[in-house]
Amino acid sequence: MKRSIAKIYLIGAVVSLAFTSGCVKNLLDQKATVELPYAQFWKTEADATMALMGAYADTRYVFDRDYMMEGHGEYTRVRGMAAPTNLVTGDAYQGNSGIYDPTNYADKWDKMYRYLYGGVNRCNYVIDNVNVMIAAANETSKPSLERIAGEAKLLRGLCYFKLISMWGDVPYISKTVNDNSEVAKIPRTPIGQVKDSILADLNYAFEKLPNKSTEIGRMAKPAALALRGKVQLYWASWNNFGWPELAGFVPNAATATAAYTAAADDFRKVINDYGLVLFRNGEPGEIDALGKAEKLPNYFYLFMPVANGDGENLLYFTHGGTGTGQGEELMRNLGTRTVESSQLWVHPRYEIADRYQLTTTGDFAPPLKPMPPTGAGRTTLNSAVNPQSYADRDYRMKASLIWDMEMSIGLTSLKSTGFFPFVYKSNSAPIVIDGVNYVTSFPDGVNSGYIFRKFVRNYPGLGRSEGNYAWPVIRLADVYLMYAEATNFATGPQADAIALVNKVRYRGKLPPLAASKTADKATFFSAIEQERIIELIGEGQRGFDIRRWRAIERIWGAPAGPGVWRLDTHGGQITRYYQNTPERTYQQNYIFRIPPGERDRNPNLTQNTPWL
Repeated sequence: MKRSIAKIYLIGAVVSLAFTSGCVKNLLDQKATVELPYAQFWKTEADATMALMGAYADTRYVFDRDYMMEGHGEYTRVRGMAAPTNLVTGDAYQGNSGIYDPTNYADKWDKMYRYLYGGVNRCNYVIDNVNVMIAAANETSKPSLERIAGEAKLLRGLCYFKLISMWGDVPYISKTVNDNSEVAKIPRTPIGQVKDSILADLNYAFEKLPNKSTEIGRMAKPAALALRGKVQLYWASWNNFGWPELAGFVPNAATATAAYTAAADDFRKVINDYGLVLFRNGEPGEIDALGKAEKLPNYFYLFMPVANGDGENLLYFTHGGTGTGQGEELMRNLGTRTVESSQLWVHPRYEIADRYQLTTTGDFAPPLKPMPPTGAGRTTLNSAVNPQSYADRDYRMKASLIWDMEMSIGLTSLKSTGFFPFVYKSNSAPIVIDGVNYVTSFPDGVNSGYIFRKFVRNYPGLGRSEGNYAWPVIRLADVYLMYAEATNFATGPQADAIALVNKVRYRGKLPPLAASKTADKATFFSAIEQERIIELIGEGQRGFDIRRWRAIERIWGAPAGPGVWRLDTHGGQITRYYQNTPERTYQQNYIFRIPPGERDRNPNLTQNTPWL
């Protein structure tokens, strides 16, 4: 028998509570006795906190692998059937062929839809029960309980924000679902109403959360403000650029300006009111010579556990590490076989390399020339296979990418096996570099000539799926760039916004933007987009930026056009995207398909227009 979406909501609630507390399970199938465990459980602040941790665990699952969604952009390839699984349930929310391509992906996220609603219901479960406790609480215990409710509302708002970002209008459910009949006929709620409900949740969260959390993994006021600002920024984008694929949505220029202004106000408070600074004060740090990797820039360490709890990471999800069943799989998905037999599901595309600017000029280098490594390939000026072509680049390049002859640490059985050079199309082969014998790394699956260094651990002790890095959903650098975007669209380039973009650039050892890059809205927007591409590469942001800016045509060309080839460093044509692609496919890529199975079970759940 098919399960309705309501039942899936409840599974999310039940699984996470059982996982975190060990005292409640199989609630979905119980009858009269179901109330007794609940009544026994919801007695103390510790009970409420434990249930909140279950909500964090549930919602983490649909955010901490957003690097997979980076494949919807033009600079990251996610290959094959890379399908991370829920470490609690063992079920995958992804796994369809083509789900991470730059096109033809928006009908393949049915499981994400369901698990986001699982997170919503888990949050509703916490909110409903904590509200009962608050009503009976004394003035001493009430603030702590309100904080718990505020965190649950923040997480609920985060789930709904992702839902509207992908599907537009979605059913809004604000209370715990106990029976399928409660939601079997609920229609989609207009996106504006859902947005207002999200903002209401975040208003409450901002009011009740502390200025700073003393516990790693629990959110504070800056997280609520940053998310509230991001919701307003997306609302402004949809009203500014339009969303014609969402039936009934009418963009409004005045609404866009007001939302940009509101977003900027929230971002400004995050930036100014809480003493927050970029990781390691935004300093570039040290960088090793080309072909060496003993000294890596600070940007690399921002994505290692040493940054857990750092003030730059505003909204994030923690992982348990070894033996917890809650480890992150960044190394498994981005590392090579040389790194604990990792599988390299995710790697940079060739085209990203030209986006890294020069520290000497602050502008783009001459385009790299894809060439085979034979003949003059290794020595030709600007050749993509000449290691010297990468000299004097933005420090974030060495921290993020590995190209030919760059070194990385090998790891086997939780021990270091020393440095391995990467050479495209060379797998575990002997090589001599500067008179030293090495064996090349084993990066099976790469087809661009580059692999990621970002996110891949360079120290031993943890298995490929046992990472304990706290995955950031919103970082302070992102807030800087979103503030610049919001103020630019509202009133044009502003001095404080330009200064913040320059702070982000500085950690790459880049000089400030030239005056020509901030002369007007269009040029400054291009500079902001450039920084978002480099600063946030691999973090799952690019696809959402492309859609909210309606930039698919700008990147890939108009419908029915020749498309765009993706290349490799040797000059090979790897894949051509958007060749002869009809306009309808473009429309479908701007908005996701409401899962047909949910529509089968709910006669009032309408479909998005491009999918009819």
